[in-house]
Order: sequence, then structure tokens, then C-alpha cells
Amino acid sequence: MDLSLDKIAYPPSTGARRVHDTPLVVATAESLAGFGLLVDEPRTFPIEIVQWPAQGWRAVDANTGNQGGVTEGLFEFSWQGETLYARNHAVGDSYLFGWSTWPEEASRTGTQRRERALIWRANYHPDGGQLFHPLAGQSFVVPLALPGDDVTPESFVTFWCDGRQALYLHPNVWHGAVVPHADEARFLDRQGRVHARVSIDFVREFGCYLGASLRPPRPT
Repeated sequence: MDLSLDKIAYPPSTGARRVHDTPLVVATAESLAGFGLLVDEPRTFPIEIVQWPAQGWRAVDANTGNQGGVTEGLFEFSWQGETLYARNHAVGDSYLFGWSTWPEEASRTGTQRRERALIWRANYHPDGGQLFHPLAGQSFVVPLALPGDDVTPESFVTFWCDGRQALYLHPNVWHGAVVPHADEARFLDRQGRVHARVSIDFVREFGCYLGASLRPPRPT
């Protein structure tokens, strides 16, 4: 995967020299409460679809405003040295998600062990949920925050997923980049077809990157 900046969905914000390191938590049914679920049957799991909101006091008619359905496809991730790229075939977008060092110093051919990911943005989908299933069972991390537009970097927790199950996120749950530990990973992505997206830019709004640890979680 070789993506130039003119091919990605949105150019990254850079220039910060501060990182807010998020707590690292193992993803379990209990720790994911409010955020989402671990799923054993990713191809048949029902994706929540949110009805289009009413514009005034008149209600949206029953059984309308939620007929867009679900789209699915491969979500490919590739660490190119110290830069993480991804392509979501379900929605036709490509991304530069983050780096393992300051972006101004990141090498496309670096081979140093990655200790953490520096993530510059996060988003949520008000129209539906989203499911990520690593096809080769590879582990990954993803920063999450509960719904609400007044989030800050301190609102986020990074969840470590062992890859044996899919991760499903409820509508309106904030998520940063899915970050695989392997150099490359392919996920099944299933989500609402409308694909509405609300975003936060950590560099522009808070002058920092969101730090997601790539180290193994500490035993509890």
C-alpha cells in the first residue's frame, strides 16, 4: 500500500510536540460496557442503524430514515516504517492514521520496534455501529471514548484486543485509529452504509497527539 497525501481522505494535522498517553485496558465484556462488544460471529452480527433525526416537532415516519442498511468490505492496514496507512474498501476511503514517532522524523523504511502510536484524530458515526474483525486473528489496539461532543484527550481509553474476536462499537462511540501490532493486517469492516462521520483533530484542538501504547498489557 503506497499512498501519497493527495490520495488520502483528509490530510493529517502535524506540528505538535506533546502526547497525551491514554490508559491501556484489555478489551473484555466488562471493560467495553457502554463502548461496544466482543463478537464471535462477525459476519452475521446485527449492526445497529440509527434513524434519521427529526428536524422539528414532527416525527420521522416509522420504518423510514433507517433504510440505508449495512456496507462491508476489507479494511487494510499497513505500517510503512514508522507511518500507519489504511484503506477501507467498504466506504472507498484511504487514510494516514498515525506514526510511531514524531511525524517530522518518521521514516517510511524504519525498522525500530514500535512502542506506541501517535494518533492525530478520532471520529464517531451517528448513523450506525461499526464492527472490526481481524481476518488472521491479529492483535490490535484502538482508543475509544464514550458519546458526547465535549470530549478531550483525557476522555479516551485504549483497548487492547487479542484478535480472537471481532470488536463491535455502538453508534456515537468515539474511536481513534485501529492500530495493528503486525506490520500488515486485514480486517472485515461492517458499518452503516450512510457513513456519517463526526471528527476531532487533537493537534489543532488540543496541541497534542493521542498516544496509544503498543506494548503488551500488564497482567492483572
